[in-house]
Amino acid sequence: MAGRIEIVVITGMSGAGKTVAMQALEDIGFFCVDNLPPAVVPKFVEVIQASGQVRRVALACDLRGGELFQPAADTVDQLRNTPLLEVQLVFLDASDAVLVRRYKETRRRHPFVEGTRLLDGIQAERAALAQVRQQADVVLDTSDWKPARLKQELAQRFARTPFSLPVHIISFGFKYGIPLDADMVFDVRFLPNPHYVESLRPYTGEDTPVYDYVMQWPATQEFLQRAEELVDFLIPQYTKEGKSQLVIAVGCTGGKHRSVAVSRHMLEHLRARADAYLTHRDSGREG
Repeated sequence: MAGRIEIVVITGMSGAGKTVAMQALEDIGFFCVDNLPPAVVPKFVEVIQASGQVRRVALACDLRGGELFQPAADTVDQLRNTPLLEVQLVFLDASDAVLVRRYKETRRRHPFVEGTRLLDGIQAERAALAQVRQQADVVLDTSDWKPARLKQELAQRFARTPFSLPVHIISFGFKYGIPLDADMVFDVRFLPNPHYVESLRPYTGEDTPVYDYVMQWPATQEFLQRAEELVDFLIPQYTKEGKSQLVIAVGCTGGKHRSVAVSRHMLEHLRARADAYLTHRDSGREG
């Protein structure tokens, strides 16, 4: 038997944040489709239902669809009356002054401006959307919001579980280059190097003898305490700011011993605080 499908329709004033909203919903697991004309939404939903693979869908509809946008109010009613669909209409709004400023900053063309003033176009769009706004389950005024605030608001409303910032730890060797996607880089080359202990050289930081060797030093323990306290502080700050993931790179010379051991310790520490993952980029390299 087919399960219920959650559909969130994002619409509203051009410049009020629909692109940011769709990105936020995608980050929390929605299948997102932008600028879908309301006239074809029912057929699209039929395809989704038949597939049985998608349970959360976000659709962005706005006046870029021209005349195809006009059935929007009727389309939402049709979806709400369709069995096994949970439909919410979210209308994003902002004051005329804020919308004018945003358009001037981005230098993009407003969809309702055809030889008229920008403000006239905004007011014409507002009139055209009045009926849809009245139907909305949620109206969000983004006039005073930064993008991170809108993302946070949508995550609080639609995330099935409390949002947890994914943290990806990468151990690496400096001689092979710093990972391009790193947000933070910790250099642990100051720690004693197992490479110079002949019995440890063939192993990696994933092996107990090397791990114990790296962990035995007071400098290692002090570093881990300070680094992990820093990361613990930053995770909620990044989450509040709207960051979608955090990549922490831990490097030693070859990426085989010290960085691997330290990354393992950081992973165990962070698993209680975030969705943490670990990749050893260079530990399998020879030399």
